[in-house]
Amino acid sequence: MIKNYRLKFIILAFICICSIKQVYPQFYDKDTLFHPYHVNYWVTGGIIAGGLTLESIGVAWISNKSQISIGELQNLDRKDISPIDSWALNFDPSKRSKFEKLSSQLQTVIAFLPFVTLIDPTIRKDWLDILLIYAQTQAITNNFYLYSPFGATFQNRLRPVVYYTAVDTGKRTEPNNRNSLYSGHVAAVAEASFFTAKIFCDYHPELGMNKYLVYGAAAIPPLLMSYFRLGALAHFPTDIMVGFGVGALCGILVPEFHRFQDNNISLGLYSSSEATGIAIKWQPNLFK
Repeated sequence: MIKNYRLKFIILAFICICSIKQVYPQFYDKDTLFHPYHVNYWVTGGIIAGGLTLESIGVAWISNKSQISIGELQNLDRKDISPIDSWALNFDPSKRSKFEKLSSQLQTVIAFLPFVTLIDPTIRKDWLDILLIYAQTQAITNNFYLYSPFGATFQNRLRPVVYYTAVDTGKRTEPNNRNSLYSGHVAAVAEASFFTAKIFCDYHPELGMNKYLVYGAAAIPPLLMSYFRLGALAHFPTDIMVGFGVGALCGILVPEFHRFQDNNISLGLYSSSEATGIAIKWQPNLFK
């Protein structure tokens, strides 16, 4: 799930911004007074930097899980899988590589989807804020995958591929096959897709109820990724549901927090010797 796209994001963003600004100079200063988001650069930058640090630690942890033993494979029973998850055990294992490739390609494409919003002159004037919010959203989504109680660090659920005897034993016993819960690919695509919809709708309040059509369209990429991950024998349907929910919520809620013009509301990452997670602090002004 977690790949270092951020440098590519920034480079591509600057190229797009410079190109668009020259093609549409007459629109560049349009609606300059409308800024739906408030970004504290120090806080947001700190969250991004802290998130990258925690990611490097978390990725090392989930990459060093123990290999699945032959004994574990022999003790597997398909009857132990719930009816809703048993759907993941009915795919063609010979097509696994094809779906893995499709998953990677779709994740790369959708990761750049938020930059499409910069074509809109209304949004482009706030390009730096949008990029920072997106990087923050990525950091929070990735760390939630790594450090939440139902994420890969604390869960060792076996992937569906281990139940397919037609797959080579070496592939079935790989340590990475302990990271079924939850789907990071689906979470990443849902986050980027719903983030794009959220940004577009917040800059276009005139959409009214039509904004739900935009959010409906935002569900298409993660649904497609969900099918790809099932075909890749990488996740069960419940793993995908969790990933979809986490990604969609992060993509919507992180920008929403930036709509508060209240310095007493903050969102960030928390880490101590006892726990790691997302910290939300609200100190209301009750006597204003």
